[in-house]
Amino acid sequence: MKEQLLEMLKTEPEDSFLNYALALEYAKSNDLLKAIELIENVLTKDENYLGAYYQLGKYYELINATEKAIATYTKGIAIAKKQNNRKAQGELSEALMMLEE
Repeated sequence: MKEQLLEMLKTEPEDSFLNYALALEYAKSNDLLKAIELIENVLTKDENYLGAYYQLGKYYELINATEKAIATYTKGIAIAKKQNNRKAQGELSEALMMLEE
């Protein structure tokens, strides 16, 4: 799967979905730093890519970067509110609440 995504990215290097999917593949193989780098790049180019905030926050949690996780969830909640996406807002709020306990 990773190879297929890398191949597709040759023709569409800026595609948010492909880069996000590649990040998930890196995370599956426990390369969290590469996954984080890819998702950070996605959000730099497209801050409205809402699904990425939850995953990025979780990856930050896994490497004990708690402050970054909190900031990520908080920004994601703000984006979800702007998009009127209550489901994502709820998921991000719950993740943030669990982290702050």
